[in-house]
Amino acid sequence: MTLADDEAARAEQRSTIDILRQSHLPGRWAVKDSFNALDLSRAGFDVLQEASWIRCVMPVDGPSSDIDWQRETGGKAKLPFGDPNFAMFTGRRGFGVVAGGMLYCAEGVVGMFNVVAEAADAVAVWRSLILLASRTFPRLPLVGYESGNELAAALDAGFEIGDPLRIWVRARE
Repeated sequence: MTLADDEAARAEQRSTIDILRQSHLPGRWAVKDSFNALDLSRAGFDVLQEASWIRCVMPVDGPSSDIDWQRETGGKAKLPFGDPNFAMFTGRRGFGVVAGGMLYCAEGVVGMFNVVAEAADAVAVWRSLILLASRTFPRLPLVGYESGNELAAALDAGFEIGDPLRIWVRARE
């Protein structure tokens, strides 16, 4: 992941990628270019995803839905449920899980990721998660990245679009 957008940072990232390439990591692996500043096509990578950063500072009220939300405190997956900076929410209709999302608080912001929603519920799910984030981690801005229909739902729910980013994946050999 690119942490700064200057030539020194890009050179450091290219050097790190070269080290990883020479280590013969098994399988395919990816690089997130947070500033959309690297061209890794000649280094044996393909573009996996083009996306945009998103940010939200204030919760937005919106249409309620019939989805009941619950913070998960454990599960079969190896997730950091005991970490106070982590939160995973699931949304249910009756006994079935129909939506969800994860939050992680670090460096004064809350990252929102792995948002899952049916297309018809997408905007309401994003708005619900914004409100849940504001209650779980008060007064902190939300950030994430999305593309396509997910980006449109996030924007309709109150997020603002930011700069582009790119995720590169090691090409198949």
